Amino acid sequence: MSLSDFELHPDRLSTTDAKGRRIFIYPADVRGFFRRKRTQVQSFLVILFLILPWIKINGQQALLLDLAQRRFEIFGLSLRAHNAPLLFFVFSSAAFGLFFATAVWGRVWCGWACPQTVFIDGVFRKIERWIEGPALERRRLDAAPLNLKKLLKKAAKWMLYLVATLIVTHSFLAYFVGTEHLAKMIQRSPSENWGSFLFMLISSAVILFDFAWFREQFCTIVCPYGRFQSVLMDRGSMIVAYDVQRGEPRTTPQAKVLSKTHNTKLGDCVNCYRCVQVCPTGIDIRRGVQMECIACTACIDACDEVMTKVKKPTGLIRYDSLLPKTQKKKRFTFRSGIYLLFCLGSILALSISLYLIKPVDVQILRAKGTPYTVQTLENGSTMIMNHLKLELSNQSGERQDLVFETSEKTEKEIQLITAVQPLPLDDGKVVQVDVFIRLPKLLIRNGQKTMTLIVKDNSSGTNPRIQVEKEVTLVGPF
Repeated sequence: MSLSDFELHPDRLSTTDAKGRRIFIYPADVRGFFRRKRTQVQSFLVILFLILPWIKINGQQALLLDLAQRRFEIFGLSLRAHNAPLLFFVFSSAAFGLFFATAVWGRVWCGWACPQTVFIDGVFRKIERWIEGPALERRRLDAAPLNLKKLLKKAAKWMLYLVATLIVTHSFLAYFVGTEHLAKMIQRSPSENWGSFLFMLISSAVILFDFAWFREQFCTIVCPYGRFQSVLMDRGSMIVAYDVQRGEPRTTPQAKVLSKTHNTKLGDCVNCYRCVQVCPTGIDIRRGVQMECIACTACIDACDEVMTKVKKPTGLIRYDSLLPKTQKKKRFTFRSGIYLLFCLGSILALSISLYLIKPVDVQILRAKGTPYTVQTLENGSTMIMNHLKLELSNQSGERQDLVFETSEKTEKEIQLITAVQPLPLDDGKVVQVDVFIRLPKLLIRNGQKTMTLIVKDNSSGTNPRIQVEKEVTLVGPF
């Protein structure tokens, strides 16, 4: 393959031919400073993804998004269904944090932390290189006719792909069902957990298709992030850029002849196409900022390696901005300041909301059916019975034994009836309790009676550690 074969068409994607068919990319291996750092970051993120569901904080899974049970554990923060609005502050903090990072450091997320990049580059491409060899050997293998050697290599590669995919999908499922429940499901028949089994089947198929075959097409065709990055970035944002003034005109055999004839100076770029060969999305970074660039820095290491060999200064391709060299570069601009302000505002709102959360949250719901029932006692008095449901959520960090009573300010004739008193409630649990309140009909005025319901812990003394008071409106006949 000659160097001219790496020259890209100016009017279409580098991954498509004249008929729109896909051109498969075989990124070459690269060594250098950024490659070492990215390997370290990718290894850390893969290990973190795999072990995070198994880490316990305050006895709870470090990160759990149990949608079925409406239970959310986020690094020691326990949220339940009635706390769901707080998730807005959690996700908005993460979103504005990503916006801020993009405005300052460009597409650092895509190249360094996106799961798409991390797992493809850190896991699947390593499997591919281990089985099929470097880029040139992989290209030759795909072009060769089918034989036993090719069949065995392809089968081994896809078998390891499948194993890696199943590990990823099982770990991914653990974030939504919990590690303990996942361990039980693995040991049982799929028919006992059809929903989770179908989720595993579909997600495994999608991940295997994406990480093993679709790859860079997801970044250039499907992912919207590359398209709206222009809204988040400005001329001061950091990008992977080619120094045109220093590199052009490129040093080619034809350019050397012209430079001797016209006595002109050539640039430092030797037109080796090494930056194109190592690019995972197949672009030529020398053509300027492009949507397909994920800022993976592979071209920086490749170019620095070539510059070192030809004894020229490194940094022909480097992290830079679009601002002129003469203009003072500001890392933080008004745009990035706005993103940071919104991010800090979301974090502050989340902190205040968490501070206001009570150790035991009580929500009162009226039971289904008739709003009240009328009872006549043996002494001829008439009593009114209201049926309520209390949803109790323990967020105190420890088990609580809860008791229910009415306020001393209300009439003593009011009776509160529950099945269990005191009620044991473990930390992080949410339960519904049926509560029946009976009062004389004479206490009903204009069809209703307002009273105070007290839920408190069963500790001794007159000052309980936890006490929640809720105003309740009882109904009855006019």
